[in-house]
Amino acid sequence: MPLASGRDSGGRGIFAYGEGSLMKDITTIEFHPGTKEERLPDFLPEFPYIASHVNMGSYIGRTCPWHWHRAVELFYIESGVLEYHIPGGKLIFPAGSGGLVNSNVLHMTRDAGEKGNTVQLLHIFDSSFIAGEPGSRIEKKYVLPVVSASGLEVIPLYPEDEKQAEILRLIRKSFCLSGQEPGYEIFLREALSRIWLHLFVMSYSRFQEKGRREKANEKIKQMMVYIHEHYGEKIPVARLAAAAFISERECYRAFGDCLHMTPVEYMMGYRLQIACRMLAESRESVTSISHACGLGTSSYFGKIFREHMGCTPLEYRSKWQDNDK
Repeated sequence: MPLASGRDSGGRGIFAYGEGSLMKDITTIEFHPGTKEERLPDFLPEFPYIASHVNMGSYIGRTCPWHWHRAVELFYIESGVLEYHIPGGKLIFPAGSGGLVNSNVLHMTRDAGEKGNTVQLLHIFDSSFIAGEPGSRIEKKYVLPVVSASGLEVIPLYPEDEKQAEILRLIRKSFCLSGQEPGYEIFLREALSRIWLHLFVMSYSRFQEKGRREKANEKIKQMMVYIHEHYGEKIPVARLAAAAFISERECYRAFGDCLHMTPVEYMMGYRLQIACRMLAESRESVTSISHACGLGTSSYFGKIFREHMGCTPLEYRSKWQDNDK
């Protein structure tokens, strides 16, 4: 069934995947001010669920940066090829595959398709959406064993496996529910519960695995929060390590084990992400942006930007602001 696009009253892109089913067109990551967990648009306590349509070509560098959220992420790759990077390594998802990203798992995605046309469909929901009241039998028996399994970061699904193909069919079908149909919320919860049960049975043997990276993950999140709050300042590695109450050596090990990069590389990448957003969304001078992002002089900023982005800051601004028009 083809995607039909339009605009809502707030000017945001929306997509109907099946008549009456509106999906948010997500093009950037925003973070909560305190925890720096990803902020999910219109994610309400009374209905802790959103569906989103992600065209990776709309992201800076065709990459969605490292982030996490308490909600679980059930996804299906509609077209192209998507890389999922997690502390445990890298997974490749071609069109027709999908999976589940568990609660609070650090992850980053990158468009690995040759044509740059990777499209991902997502159900993002709090586990309470299917578990019901805290302490319920369903939560204890079927939900907590999954979301509390520290060794269960991602459950990948590929159509070559007959059982996984059936789960993928259910996931894709669930995006076709109509939001205008009476009982939509109940039908949606029923569909997600059925998928969840299949995933529960398939992954049962992994619930008892020990999560060796659990402590490192928490330290990484503390240091990422510190970088997100102080990126405009000079941040020596010793100061970053102190923010998580660990040694410099442990800091390097944590970044290497979880994000597969050094602390300096992560800081540079995050500052460039902020710079790209400022270039695309404001008329601030290149000099002002370079200082605001902690990237030094405009000449150094220009050199680093070209090395990473393949163009000058002004060329990047022109490209993205022309695209908006």
